[in-house]
Amino acid sequence: MHKFSLRLLAFCFLLGVIPVVIVGIVSTSVATRDIEDKVKEGNMQWLAQTEMRVEQMLKSIEKSATQLANSSQVKKAMNASYSPSDFEQLRDLSVSLYNLQSSDVVITQAYLINLEHNWSLNLNSMNSLDMIEESNEFWEYAKQPRSIFWSTETVAANGVETVNPADMITLVHKIPILPQTDNPQGLIVVRISASDIRDALMSGIPANRNYVLDRTGADILATAEVKEGFREINRTIANKLVEDSENKQGLFNTRLGSEEVAVIYRSSGYNGWTYVSIISIGELTRETRKITQLTLIVCAAILLIVLVVALYGSRRMYRPIQNLLDVAIDHNVNAQSIHSKNDELEFIKVSIQSLAVSRNQMEQLMLGQAGQLKEFFVLKLFTGQLSENDYLLRTAKFGFPSGWKRLGVLTLQIDNLQETKYQEQDRELLLYAVNNIAQELLPAQLRFTPILLNQSQVTLVATDAEEPAKVKNALYQAAESIKRNAEHYLKIQVSIGISKSYASLTDTVKAYGESLSALKSRISLGPDIIVHYEDVENNPGADSYVYTHLQVLEEQLVYALREMQPDKAAELFRQYLDALLHKDGYLHEHHIILLQLISRILQIVQDQGISIKKVFEDESAVQRLLHLQTREEIQHWFESRLFASLIQVLSDKSEMQYVKIADRLVRMIQERYDQEITLESCAEALNYHPIYLSRVFKKEIGTTFSEYLSDYRLKKAKVMLETTDMKISEIGERIQYKSISAFIRSFRKMCDVTPGQYREKMDQNQFKKGGPR
Repeated sequence: MHKFSLRLLAFCFLLGVIPVVIVGIVSTSVATRDIEDKVKEGNMQWLAQTEMRVEQMLKSIEKSATQLANSSQVKKAMNASYSPSDFEQLRDLSVSLYNLQSSDVVITQAYLINLEHNWSLNLNSMNSLDMIEESNEFWEYAKQPRSIFWSTETVAANGVETVNPADMITLVHKIPILPQTDNPQGLIVVRISASDIRDALMSGIPANRNYVLDRTGADILATAEVKEGFREINRTIANKLVEDSENKQGLFNTRLGSEEVAVIYRSSGYNGWTYVSIISIGELTRETRKITQLTLIVCAAILLIVLVVALYGSRRMYRPIQNLLDVAIDHNVNAQSIHSKNDELEFIKVSIQSLAVSRNQMEQLMLGQAGQLKEFFVLKLFTGQLSENDYLLRTAKFGFPSGWKRLGVLTLQIDNLQETKYQEQDRELLLYAVNNIAQELLPAQLRFTPILLNQSQVTLVATDAEEPAKVKNALYQAAESIKRNAEHYLKIQVSIGISKSYASLTDTVKAYGESLSALKSRISLGPDIIVHYEDVENNPGADSYVYTHLQVLEEQLVYALREMQPDKAAELFRQYLDALLHKDGYLHEHHIILLQLISRILQIVQDQGISIKKVFEDESAVQRLLHLQTREEIQHWFESRLFASLIQVLSDKSEMQYVKIADRLVRMIQERYDQEITLESCAEALNYHPIYLSRVFKKEIGTTFSEYLSDYRLKKAKVMLETTDMKISEIGERIQYKSISAFIRSFRKMCDVTPGQYREKMDQNQFKKGGPR
């Protein structure tokens, strides 16, 4: 996928993801906090309810004890010294103590103590105060400054408080009720089971740890080990109550061992007890985990939907960009290299900028090519593709002349470049320069845009004159001005043909042909001229040419070429051109006669079995001849393109033929040296004239036929003398010598020794080498 498409998809996805994630986080956080607050609030309410329930139990007992203490029966007993013999009075007091029982709490024991008269009555018996185990405990209660209070400590017999948890909680009610007294007459002591308080605390959430702290901050229901574990929490609660004495409840988070817990506490103003509930954070967040999981599932489902919608929506939104991108890639040559470095929008931006630049360049190019467009429409006019109505439509647009009466065509051609500093390949450039000269010299209202057409510079001249003489003079002056400036600035010779004047644009094609026909008269009139078609149109000519002299020159020219004499051929062709161009005839007849001459010359190579392509390697060579308009160009073409190529081909052919003839003669000598062989017999066998063969053999081998034959026979005689035992006379006869003396004479002339001496010398050399021949 493309870069921008990915960014668009990511943006759409994030546009949906971020709100979902935020909502999920916020909702989870709010739900978690609300649940925690609700749980903590619930626990706080439960503590309040527990406090009320416990205090209700305590207050009911305290109320009953107060009623008993204020009864006349107890007041009377405080002033009496009872003994076990006072059965009836003690029974009534015991019943009153028993009536302290309440439906809310179970009283395990109740005491009525007379400190002044030293007796103690409980639910079971009556004893002397000094005789019971709790005597010290009761005396300690009497010393307390408060008149009514609840005690959670258990005092041993020696008066020391125990550290074990209290199984009972004691209500102490002094008699009489006097504030801040430590010397009461008596006490009402009521003991209740601590299990009732413990049951009230356990009626809440089972997972919570609930307990009660007394005024001193000690857990009244826990063992020493448990107290030690909760020491830091209890100290923190005590500190918070001291720091903020106005606020009797609160909560805080802390750690209990390795577990994080929330501590909720509530202090009672009734008896100074503090009710504590410890909640595990893990248990507290158990419900929130379900909400979190549900929220995650819902968010995941929403994210999946958002992803699908984002993918679909981004593709729909990206489709116009993709269409623009496809168009930009299709119309950009360097699309892959640019696109690999940029994203889509950057690439489209670059493409649009490139298009804008191209458009500006095209506008500049169109402005710069307005002249070429003018030339194009003028060219269509000269080729007959532009009607007069089309011309009228484009006159104002291209600034063509208007209001003219007559028109004329000037066709300029360069005569010859052979004697100038230019080459043939410069002709097109020179014509372009002449075209610019014509455009600069002639006012725009007097000419159409000059053009180049078929190796010519063509100008359509307009004039408002109607008289033939004035029109002809205006055309001549325009031609003269162009010719003079071209020769001055370019240093070349040019000729201009002028058509007859005409009034209709549809005659432009015909007028152009007339100007070309006028230029063809350069062949007979020579170069560097201005010719009116009217001047050559009615030139009288003979009905037929007299070809006798031309035919004689033609045969002489063919013979000179066959004999490969280039200088003589060039001279004969000059005479041929003189004879041809001084004959009267219509303009195209000169080219026809020259084509006939070319055909006659090419028969030379055809007779030799040579392909014409070797002479004319370029197929357009003959076509080039038809466009030549001056004598110098024609003569140069024949001498350089035809005669030179033809003579070179004939020379190569002759060289190959000479080599073949000489090779065949040598092979005949080597095969028939021991037979009667002569040059005449070889010429007859090869079907050549003996003189021709002799000249060819001498040219290629460097010696005459007879000398080569004699030398070869003597070389074979030396071989025979060295390798055979043949007699000298037999060897002489073998190599076709008629007499032995002639053989010896020829051998001595070649080797400076006679045949016999040569054999003896060879035998001696062989003997020295170690063996016979």
